Amino acid sequence: MLTNKNTPRTIDAYIAGFPTIIQEILEKMRETIKKAAPGAVETISYQMPTFALHGNLVHFAAHKNHIGFYPAPSGIVAFKEDLKGFKSSKGAVQFPIDKPLPVELIFEIVKFRVIENLEKAEAKKKC
Repeated sequence: MLTNKNTPRTIDAYIAGFPTIIQEILEKMRETIKKAAPGAVETISYQMPTFALHGNLVHFAAHKNHIGFYPAPSGIVAFKEDLKGFKSSKGAVQFPIDKPLPVELIFEIVKFRVIENLEKAEAKKKC
């Protein structure tokens, strides 16, 4: 839920469009993803901050009451037990704004997605 009407072109611009408290959460999310996927490229895709590594890796976005995290359906399935305390769907999970961000869990999910994308890229090379 952006506070301005213009679609941001960078993650910095996206984050700057929110109140300070939300900016801090978004920056924590960003830094966690960077640590888990140091080779990933930052971009905006689907009007959300996105990290790409041999294709889309993960997306995240601020909403009214939560931070949406989009690690693809495989990321949700692989961590189904760990995500039980959060509202989730096929490819997304909601982290409530009024609760601490589960940094370790996010880190592990991103690492999983990195491995998954690298394995897919390697398999394509062999074809």
